[in-house]
Amino acid sequence: MSVPVSTESFRGIVHFVTAAHALSFTEAAEQLGITKSAIGKSISRLEQSLGTPLFHRTTRKISLTTEGEAYLVSCLSALDTLQAAGTALRSKLSEPSGMVRIDMPAAFGRSVMMPILLDMTERYPHLKLTITFNDRIIDPLDLGFDLAIRFGPLKDSSDLIARRLNQQQLVLCASPAYLMRHGTPRRQDDLREHRCVMAWRGGAPLSWLIKGAEGQDIRFNPSPFHQISDGDAMIDACVAGAGIIQFPLSLLRGFIAEGKLVTLLPELTPAATELNVIWPRARHLLPGVRFIIDELMKLSEENAFA
Repeated sequence: MSVPVSTESFRGIVHFVTAAHALSFTEAAEQLGITKSAIGKSISRLEQSLGTPLFHRTTRKISLTTEGEAYLVSCLSALDTLQAAGTALRSKLSEPSGMVRIDMPAAFGRSVMMPILLDMTERYPHLKLTITFNDRIIDPLDLGFDLAIRFGPLKDSSDLIARRLNQQQLVLCASPAYLMRHGTPRRQDDLREHRCVMAWRGGAPLSWLIKGAEGQDIRFNPSPFHQISDGDAMIDACVAGAGIIQFPLSLLRGFIAEGKLVTLLPELTPAATELNVIWPRARHLLPGVRFIIDELMKLSEENAFA
C-alpha cells in the first residue's frame, strides 16, 4: 500500500531542489526566506525518511551525493509534471502545453517525425519537446520517455501501450555504383557474397527479415561487411556505394526516385512491419502527451507516414 505524501515531505523536496541548485544552504535559505537552520533540518528529515544522504557536507560547501543527483532528476521531473498540470488547468485545457519527452529511431525521426512535431509546436507555442534519437529495443524497466516511436510489433508487456500508426515495407537497396562494381544479386544465396551493411544494436548486428522459400517470413543473417548503429549513417553509406541495406521504403523512396538507390530482390520482400507509438501504461497522460498521440493517430489515417 502506498504511503501518503505529507505537506512536510513536499516542503522538504522544495528545500532540497533549491539547495541543490544553489549548492549552498545559506543561499537557498535566502531565496526561500527562511533560516539556514530551518532548511538544514528540513533536508535532514528528508534524508532520514529516504534512508540515504543527499548531500556531502563540509564546513565550506555542500555537494550532491550520487543518490542526491538521481533524486534531483526525479524531483525536477515531478515538479515539471505538476507545473504542466497547473498550466493545463489554468488554461482550462484550451491548448496543449508542457514538456513531452519523445524517443524515436534516428533516420525516421529526423526525416519524417521532426517536421510533424515541430509543426505542432508552431501551432501551440506552450508545447515543449525533449527529443532523443535511439534505435534500441525499448526496455520497460527503463522508461525515460513519455512517448516512443518504434518499428515492429510491441512484445508482450504489461508496462507499455502501443497504437499502430501504419505498416512499413522493408526493402533491400544498393546504389548503382555499388552494383556496377560488385554485380547485382539474383537470389538469396548471392547476398552472402555481397557487402551487407547491417544495423548494430546491443553489441550485435540485427538480422534481416526476408520471405523464405515457402512464403513465410524468416530471419536472414548475412555476414556483415559494415555494422552501423545510426540509421542516417546507414543510408548515407548505402548511397555512397558501401553496400546493401534493408530499410523501410518510406525512408528510401526519395533516393530511389532520384536514381541514387535501386531496390533488389523484390521476391524476398517480407510482410509489412508495424510502426507504433508507445507510452508507459501506468503513467497518467498529461494534455500535451494526449494531444500528440491524437494528432499522430489522425495523421496515420491520412497515410502521413507512408
